[in-house]
Amino acid sequence: MAIRIGTRSSALALWQADRVREELEKESIDAEIVRVKTAGDRNRTDPILNLGAQGVFAKEIQLALLENRIDLAVHSLKDLPVEPVPGLVFAATLDREEVSDVFVSVKYKTPDELPDGARVGTGSLRRRCQLAHRLRGKDVRIDDLRGNVETRLKKLDAGEYDAVILAAAGLKRLGFGGRIDDARRLAPPEFLPAPGQGALGLECRADDAGTLAVLEKINRREVYAAVTAERAFLAALRGGCIAPIGAYARLEEGRLVLDGRILSLDGTGQYDVHTSGGSDAGAARRLGEAAAEKLTTPEVRSILDEVNRIRERNGK
Repeated sequence: MAIRIGTRSSALALWQADRVREELEKESIDAEIVRVKTAGDRNRTDPILNLGAQGVFAKEIQLALLENRIDLAVHSLKDLPVEPVPGLVFAATLDREEVSDVFVSVKYKTPDELPDGARVGTGSLRRRCQLAHRLRGKDVRIDDLRGNVETRLKKLDAGEYDAVILAAAGLKRLGFGGRIDDARRLAPPEFLPAPGQGALGLECRADDAGTLAVLEKINRREVYAAVTAERAFLAALRGGCIAPIGAYARLEEGRLVLDGRILSLDGTGQYDVHTSGGSDAGAARRLGEAAAEKLTTPEVRSILDEVNRIRERNGK
């Protein structure tokens, strides 16, 4: 019997699901792709923060898992909530694509070239706040932008925006790598990605021993440890996947190194932490939690409280 892979229907999500299917087929395991529509797909206009609920791109797929309509869920890991769902487990990931964000513009080479009055589009509060921090003193509009990668690029090319900020991973996976060059990369340590950015999250039922055994065969342990540290950092801060929080972990000389960041909602305040620790999954989790503890100050708690008030106000 084939493993049923659940995914969103966007071109990027289907690319990711097909990538997982390729890995399974290398292990002589049949797989089929099942499309699932999510709340984030149904509402393509409201800002993500205004949708309020965690997991707007994941909940329906997780429900399909729990109802045994699929065996394996494939998520963009940055969109998978860190709050555990009883009965489900984040079991594996594959090789990680580049983690950087990218400044994409027809008119300008870098964000620093943007004139006063320029309009930049992004659907991410983290990107918005980091860009605002970089452009302090400039009168640049940073507006919400929803839709898939192709839609966002079309809006840019049509002149609706002077620039957009997108993930390098999505651009590369969909064949838009030509939009990226070194000058346009918004890369660590100046610009930190979302926890899990560039990685896939493979989720299954906790009691599905067969699928768990299969996923253990294709799991990339070093990547899994890195994203585990990033997600533990986010979970310990209790900021949710839409808060202006960045994190980037990687293996350096046998140790896991983690950079974490949170920004004020207007981008004026930026609070960073840098730490390192062991490289197994358990040590990675402890590293992320310790980094969050180091970063938890009254200023940071005030930012998180503000994000949570916005969520509550939106009734989700």
